[in-house]
Amino acid sequence: MNINRVDHIGIAVPNLEEALAFYEGVLGLKSNGSEVIEDQKVKVAFLPCGDSELELLESTEPDGPIAKFIKKNGGRGGIQHVALRVDNIEKAIEDMKAKGMRMLDEKPRYGAGGAKIAFCHPKSSLGVLLELTERQ
Repeated sequence: MNINRVDHIGIAVPNLEEALAFYEGVLGLKSNGSEVIEDQKVKVAFLPCGDSELELLESTEPDGPIAKFIKKNGGRGGIQHVALRVDNIEKAIEDMKAKGMRMLDEKPRYGAGGAKIAFCHPKSSLGVLLELTERQ
């Protein structure tokens, strides 16, 4: 498995528009739009930051994973995951499984921006939700 860089850091937010006002207005970052990922029950916006990005995630459903994360976090947002860019996601998944990692995704699925993604279970990665991502 070849990890090229940190692709993005996923930040759960209760309200995407309020979060964008902070990240754009206060920090001066610029979003390149938002996207709804229906099967993940989330609306996302990416903010390029050097060679990586910040991904803001707002739940579109009260039972979505981001809503659950925010509820567990006392109603506040926070860092939800770290995404690592890989050359070949299928190989990366197999490599992780061969090393005893528990995968939440046995096969890649569609992610925001057309990326292929797969998550490692945080119990296998020292409590951190890791996302593997492959982008064209």
